[in-house]
Amino acid sequence: MDHAVVIGASIAGLLSAAALHRRFAQVTVLDRDTLPAVDAHRRGVAQSRHAHGLLARGSEVMDELLPGLTAELVAQGAIRGDMQDRARHVHGGRRLARGSSGLTGVLVSRPLLEGQVRRRVSALPGVRVLAERTVTGLLSSRGRVTGVRLAEGELIPADLVVDASGRGSRTPLWLGDLGCRPPREERVTIDLRYSSREFRRRDDHLAGDLIAVVGPTPGVPRAGLALALEDERWAVTLAGYGAGPPHGHAGFPGYATTATPPRGHAGFTAFAGTLAAPDLHHLVTTAEPLGEPRTYHTPAAVRRRYERLASFPDGLLVIGDAVCSFNPLYGQGMTVAALEARALLDPDLSPAAYFRRIAAVVDLPWEITVGADLRIATTAGRPTPRMRLIGAYLDRFHAAAEHDAELTRRFLRVTNLYDPPQALMSPPALLRVLRSGAQRAVPVPA
Repeated sequence: MDHAVVIGASIAGLLSAAALHRRFAQVTVLDRDTLPAVDAHRRGVAQSRHAHGLLARGSEVMDELLPGLTAELVAQGAIRGDMQDRARHVHGGRRLARGSSGLTGVLVSRPLLEGQVRRRVSALPGVRVLAERTVTGLLSSRGRVTGVRLAEGELIPADLVVDASGRGSRTPLWLGDLGCRPPREERVTIDLRYSSREFRRRDDHLAGDLIAVVGPTPGVPRAGLALALEDERWAVTLAGYGAGPPHGHAGFPGYATTATPPRGHAGFTAFAGTLAAPDLHHLVTTAEPLGEPRTYHTPAAVRRRYERLASFPDGLLVIGDAVCSFNPLYGQGMTVAALEARALLDPDLSPAAYFRRIAAVVDLPWEITVGADLRIATTAGRPTPRMRLIGAYLDRFHAAAEHDAELTRRFLRVTNLYDPPQALMSPPALLRVLRSGAQRAVPVPA
């Protein structure tokens, strides 16, 4: 095949190009944004200032698509490390036991990661990455997509078009123009509001740990994480669900516990003190701030069910957030994008086969994140009886994992997308949980 066009120079789009260049003589990546010549935040990636980490599975797959990428990031200051060692994980209000997970993640800022991926992809034979090119429509002939139309009127023919344009993807509308039905959307309204700020990092912060994660609980629908970055920095993100109660927090009498972490230093610090564990509050009160907090709002997690369409035009595929945009708090989006890009290496690129493959990729993180979000009272929707039973079991699992590093390792294998959630209920795991004597028996849902 001669030419593939990728819409969007996001991580998903760039990794798609890395896969497609092995099959197409030419690959053109089109992005409407101005792409920076140096590693920097850009307008088209509004959330790039928030804490980013590359899960172990994501790092592994990116190295498959772009061999040596992780080593290049580390050479520029990114930090590789075990996801359980020198890391603080607080889930369900429980501080999980440390140990060695065998899972190696990468702590790296979004500008450095995206910049290095873009440099690598731009250097591939036959690949062009073009900025300031806005795609306004698709070209088609006899029910097949044959290229794209740019805002300036230019027509670019292609044997394959891959939409990696993110949450704002126009493919559902373009399908209507082609006489096709749009995909059904599954939408979970989470109303997540989060704020991030960088701090100067010292070796004594968090007693030398590099990761601190404090997850939300049904009783405390707020969360935060701190990730060590290159150039001796911390990226700290604080998040809240919904509107929150209109009264002060017991530990901070004058501070209203709202959904959005305030922009000012005092409010940002006070919000950190309302989380289920004090680690992040201690960090932000002792570290030197760098710049002001930046806020972001994710109204909903959205999954477009392309795999369930009865018909779909040949010559067009969709990837990344354009297929499924997750709750960003769980940090699984880039790993899912990498796994979906790897699916482009399969010999069968028919839409039906491709969408079945990536549906299997999306199923696992979607189940994990939606199940967790529906335990938060402000999330729209009701958990199923199965979700309630799993949630009750996870409460007991986390309580047992406070004293069992092997259970923590198993939990991290699930959150890093190696194992399905059912792995936490395997006979060996279940036996360890039951032997721990943690909490009460798992209740049966009504």
